[in-house]
Amino acid sequence: MENRPLILITNDDGVDAPGIRALTESIRDLGNILVFAPDGPRSGMSSAITSAVPVKARLLKQEEGLTIYSCSGTPVDCIKLAMNEFVPRKPDLILSGINHGTNVAICVHYSGTLGAAIEGCIFGVPSVGISLTDHSLEADFRETTRVSRIVVEHILNEGLPSGTYLNLNVPDIPEVKGIRVAQQAEGKWVKEYMKSTNAQGDPVYWLTGQFECSCPGHPLNDTHALDEGYASLVPCKIDVTDYNYIDKLNQHFS
Repeated sequence: MENRPLILITNDDGVDAPGIRALTESIRDLGNILVFAPDGPRSGMSSAITSAVPVKARLLKQEEGLTIYSCSGTPVDCIKLAMNEFVPRKPDLILSGINHGTNVAICVHYSGTLGAAIEGCIFGVPSVGISLTDHSLEADFRETTRVSRIVVEHILNEGLPSGTYLNLNVPDIPEVKGIRVAQQAEGKWVKEYMKSTNAQGDPVYWLTGQFECSCPGHPLNDTHALDEGYASLVPCKIDVTDYNYIDKLNQHFS
């Protein structure tokens, strides 16, 4: 068992979420699995870390080829703590998901799912965030696990470039047409809050909103790929430097 790949899995929906269970079971034969996931939902955490209070981990299951821990922290805490204290060696792959709901376009900056993948990439481990376009706890993950396994097997064989992680989104349809390598769609969230009142009559605001795509139907972006029935696979980088703008800035500040 020691020469099998080591795969670290986390998510932002919690260790008991159906998505992470489906992902774990679908790839158990590909390596030794360490699940290290939040003890409850942590959606929208991005790359948040816990600093003011200690983080705790609890062993939930240990059997041949599979170990599962719950963690009191964020998705990024899970990766940090697992990598520093719990992995027997450097993992061959880090997976974050399967997220209940899409993580396309600008959502990469908000998502705890992608925050964990980014953190894995920072540790120098090939990392993938995986999402299904269905928020329901009764979602059917069969096509998502099938597509995810294709990507997992490719990365285990070929690796990823240093500093690059992948964002995989799968449409909620019975038969996905294939995997389309795409770019992040342009757009933003609008009408983001619904105003209400609490029991004391004070105003409160619920996060809601809708995504407004700047280039709907663009053949190269991730939202279009999903609309066409394909899984979208976007290569992302942790280096966010705008290299094209460096020379222009140097004209003024050097």
